[in-house]
Amino acid sequence: MDNFTYCTPTRYLFGKDTENQAGKMTAEMGCKNIMLVYGHGSVVRSGLLDRVKKSLDQANITYTELSGIDPNPTDDRVYEGIEIVRQKNIDGFLAVGGGSVIDTAKAIALGVPYDGDFWDFYSGKANANTATALPVGVVLTIPAAGSEGSGNSVITRKEGLHKISLRTDFTLRPKFAILNPELTFTLPQSQTVAGIADMMAHIMERYFTPTTDVEVTDRISEGILKAIIEEAPKVIARPDDYQARANIMWAGTMAHNGICGCGRVEDWVSHAMEHEISAVYGVTHGAGLAVVFPAWLTFMANHASAKPAQFARRVFGVNNHDDKSAALEGITALRGFFLSLGLPVTFGMLGIETPDIDLLVKKLHENKGEIIGGYYRLTQADTYEIYKMMLNGDI
Repeated sequence: MDNFTYCTPTRYLFGKDTENQAGKMTAEMGCKNIMLVYGHGSVVRSGLLDRVKKSLDQANITYTELSGIDPNPTDDRVYEGIEIVRQKNIDGFLAVGGGSVIDTAKAIALGVPYDGDFWDFYSGKANANTATALPVGVVLTIPAAGSEGSGNSVITRKEGLHKISLRTDFTLRPKFAILNPELTFTLPQSQTVAGIADMMAHIMERYFTPTTDVEVTDRISEGILKAIIEEAPKVIARPDDYQARANIMWAGTMAHNGICGCGRVEDWVSHAMEHEISAVYGVTHGAGLAVVFPAWLTFMANHASAKPAQFARRVFGVNNHDDKSAALEGITALRGFFLSLGLPVTFGMLGIETPDIDLLVKKLHENKGEIIGGYYRLTQADTYEIYKMMLNGDI
């Protein structure tokens, strides 16, 4: 196990009707004049936005709205938000929605105090871990990205379609996160299952590590994965199953708040590969990950099979003593699970019949470097091979 520092300053309010405490929590994080950031009509149609506004009014919090945040959020909305915040002397943010909304609020919060271009942090020209940011609170509506408990933010620069994940230890962690499983009852099944794939991928990016003797975090990761696999079918069968929704919602937070990564090198190649797919083709991130991760694992079964074999045995109960064979059985089980939820496992199932693999590889290594990966170091030839495996889902 490696040395590590772990701190999660986010305060979680979990359960029924907790959105009614949004105003109180916003006031407690020291804000009086905030930007209320949200997506499109669902928060309006459900009545959630009205409840949140009522709570803010009761706490004497004034707010300016930034609405219409799209999935795979782009830099133009961040620049727009930064300008409004500076004009109106806004002192904090309340993000009502899923990862795209939260990530946009975080990017604006980081960009406002900074004298330069906020993209400097995403491109690596500036260090976000030593920067300051305005405080962010969250009312979560889509359990998937885990941004409600992480210090991360993913934004796409429209010029050149560069989709970059910014990772911070503490700077961008929300001050509070409100999680009411009832707010997820009416999510379309496609969003629910994409979120499940996303949270599983967040765990697996940490689980697949070259670091040895990390039994505690291995077991935490395996336990959350097994819980997701058990609870997911219940959510599909009964979308209003509160307990199943509650377990899935908390799993999404636990998957990405850092606990699964303590004391170990993390990987993140599968996320980087998917970011290029969703940047170029506009697919849902979680659906893209359901295509990428089995292909990445297939490559690893042939090059570094020990950890994929452990994954197969402990998570899917594979009983095979040969590491490569066990790993391949586990990949088949993972693909089968994704398919059972209605998730894609090939480019074609994503609606991408003729992907430009050369372009994806080129952009991937431009953004991430010549050799990438924490679990196994990958060249451009390697990532090209993995992208090709996504054409047919072959093992």
